[in-house]
Amino acid sequence: MSLIDPKLAEILVCPVDKADLTQDVEASRLECTECGRRYPVREGIPVMLVDEAEGGP
Repeated sequence: MSLIDPKLAEILVCPVDKADLTQDVEASRLECTECGRRYPVREGIPVMLVDEAEGGP
């Protein structure tokens, strides 16, 4: 199962360090593979705002 459209998932990157994102379906969020920031997905829409992210340095 995917949180977001697969085509969108292919092009989205972390806005901080431009690293790839993985999907955490259970927690409804995208996680940066580099810095560890976690971005929420609300109603199928990824919220890619640094102020809304959890974690990171």
